[in-house]
This record gives sequence, structure tokens and C-alpha cells, in this order.
Amino acid sequence: MHPDSLNATFSALADPTRRAVLARLMSGEASVTELAKPHDMSLPAFSKHLKVLERAGLITRSREAQWRPCRLAPAPLKNATDWLNQYRRFWEASFDRMDAYLQELQEAEKKEPSDEC
Repeated sequence: MHPDSLNATFSALADPTRRAVLARLMSGEASVTELAKPHDMSLPAFSKHLKVLERAGLITRSREAQWRPCRLAPAPLKNATDWLNQYRRFWEASFDRMDAYLQELQEAEKKEPSDEC
């Protein structure tokens, strides 16, 4: 996994419009017009979002006569997930250690004699 591709992936995911495009493409390919329809912006402005996604390798575009379908390209998302999973494992191990420590404290509390009268 190249750091530049990871940077491009996270940069592309930073924008809600681009995340919405990826979510839409999960259900199948779509034309630029179909993808742009729910967004309140000009087609040239929307096209810039697609270019960011394409440069990050998150979508592919092809030409079929006059139709230019966009498709999801999930490989960069898997790379980002793999990178994030390193940190998930770190946090899970930290929480497991904290849980074990809290259990030790509870056991020690149970063993101490009560000072109640």
C-alpha cells in the first residue's frame, strides 16, 4: 500500500458529495447525469468531484457510445480499511487490558473487609 494512494483515498473520502457518489455506486454503475441529479451543483462542479474520485482510483469511467458509466472501484477502500484495522487491533487490545484491570480491581474490592458497622 503506497502512502500517496492512501492519502488520495482519504482526501477523496473527506467530502460528503464524494462519499454519496460512492454510496450510490455500491448499487451499480450510473451515468454522470444520474449521479449528479441529487446534488445541488452545476455539472462542471460535480464533474470535479468525479475527477477526484477517479484520480484516487475509487471509481472508473468508460465510454459506451454516448453513455459514460461510472463504476465503483473498491480496491483503495480495502487498502484504507486494512490500514485502519491496525489501529482497531491496537484499541481492542487496549480495551482488553483496561477490562482485565477493572476486573482485578473489582475482585480486590470484594476481598477487602468491610468497614461498615
